Amino acid sequence: MYSLNARLLISVSVLLLLFFGATIVVLDTAFRTAGEQAREDILDGHLMSLLAAAEVSEQGELALRRELPEPRFSTLGSGLYASIRDSRNDVIYQSRSGLGMGIPSSPPGAPGQEVFERLWLDDGTPLLSLTLAVQWEIAEDELRPFVFSVVESLDSFNAQVAGFRRQLFGWFAALAAIMLVSISLLLRGLLRPLRQIETEIADIEDGRRTALSSDFPNELTGVASNLNLLIDSERGRSERYRNTLDNLAHSLKTPLAAMRSLTGDMAAATNARFNEQIDRMDEIVRYQLRKPSSAPAGKLLLAPVDIEQEISRLIDGLRKVYRDKAPDIRVSVETGAEFRGDTGDFLEIAGNLIDNACKWCRGDVRVSVKPAGSGGLLLSVADDGPGVPAEAREALLKRGMRLDENTPGHGIGLAIVKDIAESYGGHLAIQESALGGAQFTVTIPPQRPRT
Repeated sequence: MYSLNARLLISVSVLLLLFFGATIVVLDTAFRTAGEQAREDILDGHLMSLLAAAEVSEQGELALRRELPEPRFSTLGSGLYASIRDSRNDVIYQSRSGLGMGIPSSPPGAPGQEVFERLWLDDGTPLLSLTLAVQWEIAEDELRPFVFSVVESLDSFNAQVAGFRRQLFGWFAALAAIMLVSISLLLRGLLRPLRQIETEIADIEDGRRTALSSDFPNELTGVASNLNLLIDSERGRSERYRNTLDNLAHSLKTPLAAMRSLTGDMAAATNARFNEQIDRMDEIVRYQLRKPSSAPAGKLLLAPVDIEQEISRLIDGLRKVYRDKAPDIRVSVETGAEFRGDTGDFLEIAGNLIDNACKWCRGDVRVSVKPAGSGGLLLSVADDGPGVPAEAREALLKRGMRLDENTPGHGIGLAIVKDIAESYGGHLAIQESALGGAQFTVTIPPQRPRT
């Protein structure tokens, strides 16, 4: 249902179903009504022929002087039946077609009034009945009441209705299919500009275009123009960001070089430690400079990072930072754990989490690295600190959010970890650790270069 084309087709299909359903009901009702009216007219003609064939016999009784013209009256079980009843409702005449069948009769109306209604045989067969009550002159000034009745089975009529319904459903199903195919082709043409926008945006992402074209329908011209303005704005912001970082790197070059030269007079061991931290600062600057101009993680030729070596370097540096606290940092790296991507990204993830754990722990920090699938990574950092309340975990991942304003920090470390993890298709989760504090877990799925 995320497809606009599918939504339109489903909506049109529902409307067609409702419209065609209502049309079928109307046509079926009209056909049945017209058919019953035609049957009534036919029965009326048979009734007139029955009246025409009746006459008073020499014995003073009403009888038929000739056979009825319709041959079905003479065929047993033909479905068309005629009868004449007297005032006592006794049958004085019944057509050969209804012999031994017990044809039901309906109550007569007023003399000269026809009564048209449905009846049923004992076996449930539906019938249509037309009855006429008359006053017949038997002798001079002697009138006797008689009821003339013509009955017809509805089996053939119902078969015609069923056949009409089948044809109706077939016609409308074919018509609906043709209309849906036609509408689908029409929508494909109407939605082509949207697919063009999607293609051009993908070309902009891959660097093959710099802006959207202008040959769109009037309804999409404003969208394309606004997107172009947004793209230009973001391109300008990216350029300003890159220039700012270039300026920062240029400004830090001289202080770093001066610090390196000042360490020359120190003892060899101290000099090595200072140079190690200066190299680390220089590497961080280069990493931050690479980020604006580098492609997203999915588009890089991804190389594996030496996890144990990089974590060891991080922990060595953090032991110096937190030498007064002297946390017990234990690391467990399982075979098969792998991170394919930029080394700086891994250092940002692991460094921020381990630094955060050292800052808040009481004395114990546990770092666990496990494989997540074939080529994925599951990095967990747990501490024995005060932990993170469940209601504050989601808010803590927002940039600039901190639980304790009295503790040094900027509140962006976890947001950086979350952003980097999501850029690799992973996620960051906060839980309670077995040590009693907080546990931060980053899951990175296996990475594959985009082809």
